[in-house]
Amino acid sequence: MKVILSGGGTGGHVYPAIAIANKIKENHPEAEILFVGTKNGIESTIVPKYGYQIKFIEVKGFKRKIDFENVKRVLMFLKSLSDSKKIIQEFKPDLVIGTGGYVSGSVVLKASKMGIKSCIHEQNSFPGITNKMLSKNVDFVMTSFDDSHKRFPESARKKLVLTGNPVREEILNSEKEKSREILDIPKNKKMLLVAGGSGGSEEINDALKTALPRLVKEDIAFTISTGKDYYEKFMKMYGKLNFKEHQRVVPYLDDMANNLAACDLVIGSAGAISMAEMTAIGVAAIIVPKAYTAENHQEYNAKSLESAGGGICITERELCPEKLSNTIFSLLKNTQKLEEMARCSRKFGKRDSIDIIYKKISEECFKK
Repeated sequence: MKVILSGGGTGGHVYPAIAIANKIKENHPEAEILFVGTKNGIESTIVPKYGYQIKFIEVKGFKRKIDFENVKRVLMFLKSLSDSKKIIQEFKPDLVIGTGGYVSGSVVLKASKMGIKSCIHEQNSFPGITNKMLSKNVDFVMTSFDDSHKRFPESARKKLVLTGNPVREEILNSEKEKSREILDIPKNKKMLLVAGGSGGSEEINDALKTALPRLVKEDIAFTISTGKDYYEKFMKMYGKLNFKEHQRVVPYLDDMANNLAACDLVIGSAGAISMAEMTAIGVAAIIVPKAYTAENHQEYNAKSLESAGGGICITERELCPEKLSNTIFSLLKNTQKLEEMARCSRKFGKRDSIDIIYKKISEECFKK
């Protein structure tokens, strides 16, 4: 089995590709896997750390206005198709998988035009422009949200396979009681986790103005990941509150698995992978989708979970200290509501998504 994986720009595009590659190697140690990305993307540093070979092409997304820079990007895209063709011809893959980002557009499009079996994985509830276009050319499309299907072109809908987003093994294997022991959180104490994406959320940090003093006063456990760029500002705002041992503030959260498993309520953004992780465990959530994301996809992600009963969506437009504080404490004081939301969240999540993905791509690779 020889597979090319292409996705880049953000961890939300790269980590699903890594998870797929790892699953293929787990079942087929002899499989040859090649990543294609850009030198400037996060994939250039992440992929080698996992031991995979990566080759680079140069491509950037088109701007909406017509100017000289956009002309340069069109020419860059045409060259990226040529470079992709060369890589595909040399590697001779059985399957090409795109997991998002402009780089996957070039690679997957060229593979489909060359008659190579190809597919894409869409992480979000609202498919990006690139994936909607590619869906017309690829052999099949793996999706993460059932309600995304109506947003694909009608001609592509027969190709859609609901798989969900792959989740890291350490998160799937975490358990609340053990995680609380590791974090030294008493069994009878409520715990809140605040993690507004890997880079943090300044909007969520600022909106904690009313809730945080009360959380400290009522001795509620929490872990707050501020984001590296916002940590200093956060501590200037709130550092005098005299946090207890089980009230942690960090610039970046390395141990997401134990903190997610240990908490009763999470406040986070609506990135597809973050949502996949919290719903795989099954935890009640207050979702604050980041504004100005492509096609406003985070809000669509958040609304999907809210409709399923697993979360409460508060957009950045609606977010304010009073609203956030009222929502936090109305939930923390209602154990029955938290438990019901947790059940809905877990039902919404797909713990077996990587198995579904592997089964589908394996069937396609070995199809006569």
